[in-house]
Amino acid sequence: MARKTALVVAPGRGTYNKPEHGYLGRYHADKTDMLEQFDALRRELGQTPIMELDGAKQFSLSLFTRGDNASPLIYSCAYADYHAIDQEKFEIVAVTGNSMGWYIALACAGALDAVNGFHVVNTMGTLMQETLIGGQILYPFVDDNWVEIPGRKSELLALADDIYDLHISIDLGGMIVFAGSEEALKTAERHLPPLDGRFPMHLGNHAGFHSPLQIPVALKGKNLLPPQLFERPTVPLIDGRGHLWQPKASKLQDLWNYTLGHQVIETYDFTAAIRNGLRTFAPDVVIILGPGTTLGGAVAQAAISTQWLGMTSKTDFKNIQDQSPFILSMGDLEQRALVTP
Repeated sequence: MARKTALVVAPGRGTYNKPEHGYLGRYHADKTDMLEQFDALRRELGQTPIMELDGAKQFSLSLFTRGDNASPLIYSCAYADYHAIDQEKFEIVAVTGNSMGWYIALACAGALDAVNGFHVVNTMGTLMQETLIGGQILYPFVDDNWVEIPGRKSELLALADDIYDLHISIDLGGMIVFAGSEEALKTAERHLPPLDGRFPMHLGNHAGFHSPLQIPVALKGKNLLPPQLFERPTVPLIDGRGHLWQPKASKLQDLWNYTLGHQVIETYDFTAAIRNGLRTFAPDVVIILGPGTTLGGAVAQAAISTQWLGMTSKTDFKNIQDQSPFILSMGDLEQRALVTP
């Protein structure tokens, strides 16, 4: 049987929560040698080993959502998941990610080796936690059927222009993630009508990622993470602008500069990344690495925005998904079984 082509998507922060606790132990007990290499780096820095966190008896929200713990935990789960994909079933044609998932995508595509990828994620997660500059809030511009509400997105973009120190952090399918100072976020919340008892949603333990607020973090990151860590990718990469990095045409200095420059301090357009991945590679499926399953909706909404497979709504997506799953989330037990050997 011919292999299916797959666009692989790496998750960002906020995907390792109580339901995901123990993810490494459940799915990747065979990868202890690799995880030990990661934890050797953590021990050198006086940080709690990843396997100790994943294997803890209880999940602590305040502990596990800290940038210096959440980032390396998510990296370890997602990178291990990437190498659990059945290569006899799937041909991986490109890799992308959401926000911090860009670092994971770099490692999956071979632009960073496993340990250097962990080093980059752990370093940036720790810097974010140590500085905790600003925060993030999330707000949708689509209705319950994932159809864009006329004018809503333009209103949200205009809000960022009107409020000092408020920025568009992530274009996330049918939602906008704002980044800003505490005062700017409070001002924004006063302008955003409450929705469903959930929005505007404040993202706990998140700094003002992908905004000029992170310039100090970007500078520290460049000082601590030299270009020599990077290699030419072996799989095409799609970044947070929707830009394609081809294996034989990527300049390492440019890749390093984007990763620790633009990617840290400018808007991350996840929707553009998915849209370009679909249009350029026309994959049979999109595989979302674990942990968590929350990114599936954003991927589907991004696909709807480009009317992929004729989809114009959540109803269309569910009909296609029920007939022949187009999005396969490795954080979902049933869908994981379709991806792994």
